[in-house]
Amino acid sequence: MRQSLTRELANLVERGRDRQLRLAVTGLSRSGKTAFLTSLVNQLRHAGLEARLDLMPAAREGRLLGARRVSQPDLGVPRFPYDQAMEALDADPPRWPEPTRGISELRLTIRYRPARRKLLRSETAELSLDLFDYPGEWLLDLPLLGHDYLDWSLAMLAEAGEQRRVLLAEWEAAAVGLDPAAEANEAELADIAALYARSLQAAREAGFANLQPGRFLLPGDLEGAPVLQFFPLPALRDATHAELAKLPSRSIYATLSARFRHYQQHIVRPFYRDHFRRFDRQIVLVDVLGAINAGPERFEDLSRALGTLMQSFDYGKRSLLSRLFSPRIDRLAIAATKADHVTPEQHANLTALLEALLAEPLQDLRYADVPVKALSLAAIRATEAQEVTHQNQRTPALRGTTLEGEEVLMFPGEVPARLPEADFWTRQGFDFRAFRPASREGGALPHIRLDAALDWLIGDKLQ
Repeated sequence: MRQSLTRELANLVERGRDRQLRLAVTGLSRSGKTAFLTSLVNQLRHAGLEARLDLMPAAREGRLLGARRVSQPDLGVPRFPYDQAMEALDADPPRWPEPTRGISELRLTIRYRPARRKLLRSETAELSLDLFDYPGEWLLDLPLLGHDYLDWSLAMLAEAGEQRRVLLAEWEAAAVGLDPAAEANEAELADIAALYARSLQAAREAGFANLQPGRFLLPGDLEGAPVLQFFPLPALRDATHAELAKLPSRSIYATLSARFRHYQQHIVRPFYRDHFRRFDRQIVLVDVLGAINAGPERFEDLSRALGTLMQSFDYGKRSLLSRLFSPRIDRLAIAATKADHVTPEQHANLTALLEALLAEPLQDLRYADVPVKALSLAAIRATEAQEVTHQNQRTPALRGTTLEGEEVLMFPGEVPARLPEADFWTRQGFDFRAFRPASREGGALPHIRLDAALDWLIGDKLQ
């Protein structure tokens, strides 16, 4: 207890001197969180040497001296696996790091020269940067705190589109005959909950993003626990709260409802209370290109998921998060990842499309005076931009190696600068391949605009 209080006091002192910053990194599945954090650490470690950070004034002016890893303050949180990630990138052939499955942390001490040196002050200063990695799926659970089990069941049943219903078919066949008033059979409910969790996993593999509950996708040490053994109940479509309130405590409805409430209070709420409210800055990573590749239903599903996820950063007085937890994030970045999967002249369109996807949440954030920036980037660049000349005409192209080891030279297609209309999907010609990391010989990892993201997130602390 004394050790914990000492650590918190030390943190408060450093924060009071503006020498500590807590930066959280999140994103939905396949958005590139692990690659982003690995490259961020790698760039700062190589600052002043091989790192190309021209969009960071502190680096461009030669004031950013470097960074080193130090012991993290919270010893109860897993350490971000930076060394393992670098081993994967340096393998032969190189491969992408294994994605993290839960929250992890890493602390850097950044050394720099202040822009304005003052008399009697040391020539260098230090900033403690605490990096937190957590799944974006956990943010999708925030709206659960504003619903009861009946409302949530009806919403989940109503939102499933045609392609999602196919993936839900096995679960629905098992759940559709359940009588809410019947006595609960623990083994039966566990089996049906497992089917529901598998349907969510299959939906994620198929490119869907707006999936609840988020911990069903990444259960961690909760796997097999009754708190993850609930699901929407199809028989509730015509039910009322008054009718359901009369059902016995051992009924299927009462059992599932109790598990839903436990999930709200003991899984969702503690994350926001214990972790989220401690973050100072946040970057949200979005795989926009993957959603375009997957087609209209999945693209619209990503739009809904992002709208849900962004509620966590809506700091208006009437927002659920503000009422519950008084968060303090004072700067936010939204980044479309894998910009190296399209040719450079498409990067502006990629950023514009991201802003269009998030138009309403971004308006709300700016109204609430939360500084927010949208950009496109590649945390670890896997391709080289080239040009192909055919019949005296130059066409932009990308050269890279696919995950299967095939070297390709191709033009992946154009990115729309606005939300696609219905006819867009019948005429679009995308081929956004997945590329393996490029081979390298040590030094800083190649990237696209990671320095712009870094400057927005921490640059003001390096003045």
